[in-house]
Amino acid sequence: MHHAGTKSAGNTASSPSRRTLLAATAGVTAALTIGPTTAHADDDERLRKLISRMTLEEKVGQLFVSRVYGHSATAPDQADIDANLRELGVRTAAELLATYRLGGVIYFTWAHNTRTPHQIADLSNGIQKASLDLPRGLPVLISTDQEHGIVARVGRPATLFPGAMAVGAGGSRSDARTLGRIAGEELRALGIRQDYSPVADVNVNPANPVIGVRSFGADPDAVAGLVAAEVAGYQRAKVAATAKHFPGHGDTEVDSHYGFPVIEHTREQWETLDAPPFRAAIRAGIDSIMTAHIMVPALDPSGDPATLSRPILTGILREELGYDGVVVTDSLGMEGVRTKYGDDRVPVLALKAGVDQLLNPPKLDIAWNAVLKAVQDGELTEERLDASILRVLRLKARLGLFEEPYVSARGVDRTVGTRPHLAAADRIAERTTTLLVNEGGLLPLSRREHPRLLVVGADPASPSGTTGPPTGVLATALTELGFTATALPTGTAPSPATVDRAVAAAQDADAVVVGTYNVTASSSQKTLVERLLATGRPVVAVAVRNPYDVAQLPGVRAYLASYSWTDVELRAAARVIAGKVRPRGKLPVPVQQADDPARVLYPLGHGLSY
Repeated sequence: MHHAGTKSAGNTASSPSRRTLLAATAGVTAALTIGPTTAHADDDERLRKLISRMTLEEKVGQLFVSRVYGHSATAPDQADIDANLRELGVRTAAELLATYRLGGVIYFTWAHNTRTPHQIADLSNGIQKASLDLPRGLPVLISTDQEHGIVARVGRPATLFPGAMAVGAGGSRSDARTLGRIAGEELRALGIRQDYSPVADVNVNPANPVIGVRSFGADPDAVAGLVAAEVAGYQRAKVAATAKHFPGHGDTEVDSHYGFPVIEHTREQWETLDAPPFRAAIRAGIDSIMTAHIMVPALDPSGDPATLSRPILTGILREELGYDGVVVTDSLGMEGVRTKYGDDRVPVLALKAGVDQLLNPPKLDIAWNAVLKAVQDGELTEERLDASILRVLRLKARLGLFEEPYVSARGVDRTVGTRPHLAAADRIAERTTTLLVNEGGLLPLSRREHPRLLVVGADPASPSGTTGPPTGVLATALTELGFTATALPTGTAPSPATVDRAVAAAQDADAVVVGTYNVTASSSQKTLVERLLATGRPVVAVAVRNPYDVAQLPGVRAYLASYSWTDVELRAAARVIAGKVRPRGKLPVPVQQADDPARVLYPLGHGLSY
């Protein structure tokens, strides 16, 4: 069921501890990496031997994946040492591993883990060395949220791809597979072996504040096909993909980071709407599945979040869907999982529900000690821990971590942000830009008729280490395409003075390009666009996040959807505006009428071309 990849070349750092570890595991990896695609009983036997030599404390540690501050495993900046002491009670990543014997570490931009490719690779090597140098040391599974689009932790100069909804608009499984393979190769070169992607949620609710453009779309079968394709790409790169957020976070109006969403789907609706992408991921041999902090009364009436629900994780995911890979929780620091139980109960209840990896507890010492105590008190058996540890070690073995825990500087230079990779991202993006409205054939704009362009609009914070801001990226791209384009950022809530300034600047332009961002009925972005339309200048709007913006601005004669404001998507939109490429994207979600959600304005699959 699982993909057996080939061993990647590249000089790896070595250390005595690693050789000792290899001797101790007695060829476990040779069998696991070169052998058949299913894990064999004798491979499991070797891993079970490893487990039998672990102390109870080491076993508990294997189940946790934690954040840690700093760009280096042993010498982080003082501010990061202070943050580690405050939140984790240790100074460095190396101390964290020695204290808690963690099975995994998650990288975040805000934790200063992801500055530059070489720094990330060095951090990964430092983390592996710190763990492998411990008695009975094991390699660490390093993970991150690299979804592309609006959620990415590794920024430029690594390759950034369009996000899921854009890929959904492109509709190409082959593009999704290429994205997974290239993104996976770059992560692997940095020492990151588990990616919390793809999002398998079906976004059927336009008001969804937390998923939205992170989903491939509203059609369960289309989403399922793209999820499976992306997973195949990641597997080819020998990086673990993670389908999330089980049992499906697509129909919620509450963000589980800050609240506790309830999904009112019936069991039948869940089967037809939410389940197909997860079934497809499991059929594709997905390595890990992430849980959602949501309540689904039809699947478990107890009122517990899915993360803590035995009926959902063991009953449905393991037994009904037949999944035996790693189950990882969504971050345990999120409000959705902390509403009902204390931080000491959450990890224990998650393990009882069927989880294998406990991700990013707010207080690691509380969570770690609670699991230890639950075993000592007999609430959890050691056998229960062993079953999860075996899944985690199987995954580490399959990813080649026992054989090759280290990465090389040469591997980074050969792989990360290479010209062919960047060109592939541009080509994929070109197939995603969606033309929703083009009255009177306003687009493409001609350099002869509209040489001077004004670019205004929202400049939301750069989502992922891209250059940004969006107005600047669009203006630069349009100037490179032969126009003279000036950027005037107006923000997501332009003041009357800002609107006046934009209207005045429009007098000197032949056409105006405006980036819209999550426009609501009361948004002053509407005032801006309406005032610009009143100048009589041609106005081209680009929805830089949700395509639903088009419903709020019926007066716009040319409207494009880019689904995200990363450089790769904005540059593709600029090429469409200039007529360098024709628009090929098709809406992966329906757009309802603003004042009457029962009426569909633009159906699923809508998309114009030249």
